[in-house]
Amino acid sequence: VAALQDEKNSLLSENEVMNDRLEQLDDSLDDPNTVVAKKYFHAQLQLEQLQEENFRLEAAKDDYRVHCEDLEKQLIELQHRNNELTSLAEESR
Repeated sequence: VAALQDEKNSLLSENEVMNDRLEQLDDSLDDPNTVVAKKYFHAQLQLEQLQEENFRLEAAKDDYRVHCEDLEKQLIELQHRNNELTSLAEESR
């Protein structure tokens, strides 16, 4: 029982130390002058910029997909027209 109580007390004190460290980290994020906070905000800014870039690229990809589909339709129409004209040219020969 005594060993378990000692282990419990040890774990409680370790838990307090970890909670204190967690509070210090939270406080360091709130203070914009700390290195950690600057890195955090910089990473957050980069994330937002990359999300915007990703959205822009997705929109461009969709535009190119539509354009490609239109070009494929035109190609099919032109191939049919070419076949018609080829057969007409052969008939006229």
